[in-house]
Amino acid sequence: MTIVVFYMGQTSDTMTITMNRKGVYILNKKWLLSLLLAAFVMFLAACNSDDSAEGDEGGNEEENQEEQESGEGEGEQAEMPEPDLEDVPDVVADVNGEEIGKEEFKSTYEQQFQQMAMQSQMSGEEVDQDQLKEQTAESLVGQELLIQKAESEGYEASEDEVNQTLEDLAEQNQLESTDEFLSALEEQGMSEDEVMSQIETQVKVDQLIASEAGDTEPTEEELKEAYEQMKAQQEQMGGEGEMPSYEDAKPDLEEQVKTQKESEATQTLVEELREDADVTVHL
Repeated sequence: MTIVVFYMGQTSDTMTITMNRKGVYILNKKWLLSLLLAAFVMFLAACNSDDSAEGDEGGNEEENQEEQESGEGEGEQAEMPEPDLEDVPDVVADVNGEEIGKEEFKSTYEQQFQQMAMQSQMSGEEVDQDQLKEQTAESLVGQELLIQKAESEGYEASEDEVNQTLEDLAEQNQLESTDEFLSALEEQGMSEDEVMSQIETQVKVDQLIASEAGDTEPTEEELKEAYEQMKAQQEQMGGEGEMPSYEDAKPDLEEQVKTQKESEATQTLVEELREDADVTVHL
C-alpha cells in the first residue's frame, strides 16, 4: 500500500496537517496527496535554484565573493538537523493485516521533520525525534484506517470526480494543464496510473469524511466566535497589520469553521476505528 499526502503550501483552501493535544495528527481534505506534492515542490524548487544559479554566475559573482570574504551569507546560518531513521524497522505498523512499511513511513516522517526542524531553528528547541516518530506512525495508522473504512463502506469515485480533483490539483499548483501536472509527477517516479489510483482513493475518503461530518455550514454565532479568536490571536502577536472587518473576513471564516468541523469528525472517526482495530506499532 502506498499513501501519498500532498502538502498544499500557501493555498488556504487545501489540506493542512495539524497536531491535537494528544499528539495525533488531524487530517483535512487532500491529505492523501501531500507527500506527492512535496516531491513536486522540491522538483520546482530545484528548477528555480538552477535558474537562479545561472543568473548569479554573471552579475552577482563579485557580490558573492565579497560575502564569502566578510563571512556573511549562508555560512553563518545554523545547519539544519538531519532526520534519524536508522532504528526504523522494515514494517512500522500492522493495521488489520495491512503493513505500513519503512519507505512509506520515511516519506511522511521526512516531510514532518523538515517542518519541525525549521521551527526549531526559530525557537532554539531541538526536535524530539522519538516523539515525532510516534506521531508520524499514528498518523499513518489513522490514514490506513480511513482508507479501509471507505473501502468497506463501498464508496465509489466516479470518473468525473477523479478528473475534477486532478484539475483542481493542477490549478492549485499553477500549472496550465493536467498533462503538465502528470508529467511533472512522472519525473518524480510516479506513473499516471499510480496518481489516478491515489486520487480515486482520496475521493472515496473525502466522501466518507463528508458523511461523518454531516452539515458543516457554520452558524452566525460560530463565525463571530471565530472572528473574536482571530482578533485575540492578532493581539497576542503584537497587533501588527490592519484587522479586516467581520464582513471582509467572513468567507475565510466560513472555510475555517467548515474545515474544523471536518477535522473533528475525522479525528472522532479515527479514534472509534482504532478502538475496534487490530493495530500493532513496531517503533
